Amino acid sequence: MTKTKTQYICNECGATSPKWAGQCPDCSSWNSLEETIINKKTGHLANSNIPVITSVVRTLNDVEISAQPRTAIGIAELDRVLGGGIVGGSVILIGGDPGIGKSTILLQMVAKLSNIHNISTLYVSGEESLQQLGLRGIRLGLDLSTLKSMSENQVEQIFSAALEEQPQVLIVDSIQTVFTEQLTSAPGSVSQVRECASQLVRYAKQTNTAVILVGHVTKEGTLAGPRVLEHMVDTVLYFEGDNTERYRIIRSVKNRFGAVNELGIFAMTDLGLKEVTNPSAIFVSSYQDNTPGSIIVVTREGSRPLLVEVQSLVNSAHGQQPRRVTVGLENNRLAMLLAIMERYLGVTIYDQDIFVNVVGGVRIGDTSADLPIVLSILSSMEDIALPKKLVAFGEIGLGGEVRPVQGGQERLSEAVKHGFSRAIIPVANRPRKAMTDIEVNPITKLHEIIPMVLNKK
Repeated sequence: MTKTKTQYICNECGATSPKWAGQCPDCSSWNSLEETIINKKTGHLANSNIPVITSVVRTLNDVEISAQPRTAIGIAELDRVLGGGIVGGSVILIGGDPGIGKSTILLQMVAKLSNIHNISTLYVSGEESLQQLGLRGIRLGLDLSTLKSMSENQVEQIFSAALEEQPQVLIVDSIQTVFTEQLTSAPGSVSQVRECASQLVRYAKQTNTAVILVGHVTKEGTLAGPRVLEHMVDTVLYFEGDNTERYRIIRSVKNRFGAVNELGIFAMTDLGLKEVTNPSAIFVSSYQDNTPGSIIVVTREGSRPLLVEVQSLVNSAHGQQPRRVTVGLENNRLAMLLAIMERYLGVTIYDQDIFVNVVGGVRIGDTSADLPIVLSILSSMEDIALPKKLVAFGEIGLGGEVRPVQGGQERLSEAVKHGFSRAIIPVANRPRKAMTDIEVNPITKLHEIIPMVLNKK
């Protein structure tokens, strides 16, 4: 008989202790240590239904290495974010705000896999009943004849059903509602989330089943539960944007089988999420080039360039502390750019409220937005609209220099594709061959933009 031992796990931070104490020794939380039965041989919970496979030590030279086979879902934007499709044995974690479309996109994905590609799937819902799932499928116009599903929260019962059905893709919605009977803590606690996720990861690796987990997010926008949850899985996807808006954005923040920061753009319709094949056209469709403070940024998200509108508003501060507000951008980046503007452009902005917004709910992490943000702020300060059909990109250094960014040629081609005829770019990103469809204005220092856009010397 396998010997077991007892440990006490903190349901706040996940720290372990050999004996109970009133206060966690790591995070100092009170009454957070809970008793847990641990299998001495494996280090995991006892009575697990997962078959144990003995590992052997080999050199990497002896390992048969082949390309990871992928299964394309058939939803192009989702396949792009995943790196081309689903890899067998991988674990995918999808997080997002309530009502943003996590369950909807997964139900559509299951329908594609089972009905079109004839891949066996199992959808486990811990939040909705089977009747609710069926009503949603009917509302989305899906063929429900081959969709296998169950409503269950206990991980041991999920494994029993999975070992019997042997699906190629297993979806658990959501990991915060699943619990194991070996722990006494409530579902959603740190210890329950960590242990259930660990067992699901072991199941995926040992049976070569693709497992997709749905995760709740906190009010700060991060995945709820222990941080180790994101380290355990192979791919982490986040839904971005406001669930009151029509468009939804899925971003990969971790992907062992594809590019990180890849974006998938969807539009929410009566029949579910529909992929947007030309997102740049969507984000610039409402752009008005006669508005002061507005400019088009040619950013790069994942493997493709993307045109996004950035707007700035500069107004006199009415309090002692001027406001610096950003939506879709890092606030510290704005503070740095404002300091550079004061030093090298001689503008006075210490007594001004400054608001910067990325239109469409997109979040930009690319440093190529530095130059357009500065242009946008200057345009709002002077109340002068920027030249028509203008785009810009470039990183700004602390010395006032304009640094090159990756993929300059692709960015210019994307701008030309959408009818823009002028670009301000770093000199190092100047195309090798002259482009007849767009006027390229390369610069090396930040002060060079003043005569170009504000008609000042």
